[in-house]
Amino acid sequence: MYKIYPKKYKILSKKMADIYTYKNILMKKFIRNNSLSLVFLFLFIGSLVGQTLTGYREHNKELLEDGVAPIPLSKYLHTGHFIQATFENWESEFLQMALFVVLAIFLQQKGSSESKDFDKTEEVDREPSKRRKDAPWPVKAGGWILGLYKNSLTIALFLLFLASFVLHFYGSLKDENEQLALQGLQQETPLAYLGDSRFWFESFQNWQSEFLSVLAIIVLSIFLRQKGSPQSKLVDAPNSETGG
Repeated sequence: MYKIYPKKYKILSKKMADIYTYKNILMKKFIRNNSLSLVFLFLFIGSLVGQTLTGYREHNKELLEDGVAPIPLSKYLHTGHFIQATFENWESEFLQMALFVVLAIFLQQKGSSESKDFDKTEEVDREPSKRRKDAPWPVKAGGWILGLYKNSLTIALFLLFLASFVLHFYGSLKDENEQLALQGLQQETPLAYLGDSRFWFESFQNWQSEFLSVLAIIVLSIFLRQKGSPQSKLVDAPNSETGG
């Protein structure tokens, strides 16, 4: 014997099914539209977790070698060892991105997909128009707001670099003083540590690797290709062609 459902229940079930389908469509659209950012976000989180766990074990190993009891993970997150290791890398990343964005305005590498072509007018050099469909609100506002917005990417990257630089310095100084405390030696002052070779060694070893990676993509994109990637020229494009 079949049970007969009331008509209202059937309508409600259909509405719930429609809502579920709509949310599912929105989720799929969101993932599709933001898949590149999401993948790199997950890679970042996974790498940070890996760095934290391995750094935690390494730090405790060093403490045991110095005859000091290991510390819990929650305490490790506040150590100079963790802060310095994290932000010295962020510092170099934001520095190379900020410099690349700025220098690409004025400098050219003929044949590179990462460079503008100075022999022709580039779309990125035209003045913004408030009449353009869906133009961002700062463009429509004009004035100093537009002036700030036109350079907002560079400003943001340099601010992130500066914040990372300060946090790297803080973490490195804290780690140095934690090590000196274990040895019963006098603590370093911030001013004195600013001229310490250890701090600048940490910075330069990261900066040089970031500048090398940018140099590699600029030069290699002249001669090599990757079909389907916007970072590459067309596969059949001549080596002398500049721009993506």
